Amino acid sequence: MEFLIDRLPLYLGGAWVTVQLTVGGIALAFVLAMFFGVLGTARSGLLRAVSTVYVEVFRGIAALVLMFWMAYALPLLTGFQLDGRFAAILAVGLNVGAYGAEVVRGAINAVPRAQTEATIALDMSWAQRMRLVILPQAWAQMLPTFGNLSIELMKATAVAFLIGVADITAVAEQMRQATGETVLAFSGALILYFLIAQVLIFGVRLLERRANRRLGRTPPGGRGLLALLRPPAVTASGGAK
Repeated sequence: MEFLIDRLPLYLGGAWVTVQLTVGGIALAFVLAMFFGVLGTARSGLLRAVSTVYVEVFRGIAALVLMFWMAYALPLLTGFQLDGRFAAILAVGLNVGAYGAEVVRGAINAVPRAQTEATIALDMSWAQRMRLVILPQAWAQMLPTFGNLSIELMKATAVAFLIGVADITAVAEQMRQATGETVLAFSGALILYFLIAQVLIFGVRLLERRANRRLGRTPPGGRGLLALLRPPAVTASGGAK
């Protein structure tokens, strides 16, 4: 324990870098997932094809290889050297965004057809239908999987030290080489990754409760801190309560 306490500032510095990579990657992945996911539900075959190309290309490329390509191959082609952190964010964001796009597309398609027909009968524009009716319902279905993808993205950033990013894993490796304490050095990294994951889980649970409450699915007494820590209840129809 003394080993970890003495080196806590170094670990916290690495944790801050990991948080930056995670937040940046999640932001990029979310924008890409929403854009290409909605595009994947368009009536136009060309737009659906564009979405499919993005999803299949970046879902089929390993995040680590894409990270290396961004950091080492892209500068050779363009003459522009990306910052290591930015390269890592691009790699994990593009990769996870492709998985997220399929989640968005599936959630939108899962909204009952009668809802869409009702909006058409009310003469709503496409933008109004998506903003007011379809996306609010699809959003509640997306969130659990988005939470899983966010945690996977955070864990994927652990390889960013291979392109020179001083994240948690880099600090743990430096401590191992400097002290020879392999178990203690990487135990500190394990603890920090676990804590970051718990924060992400809590945040997603909060968003789930809020989304379900807006749809009238909040169970009685489900508004306190303990309710946020509990997984959302599942109804007989398969939806979260």
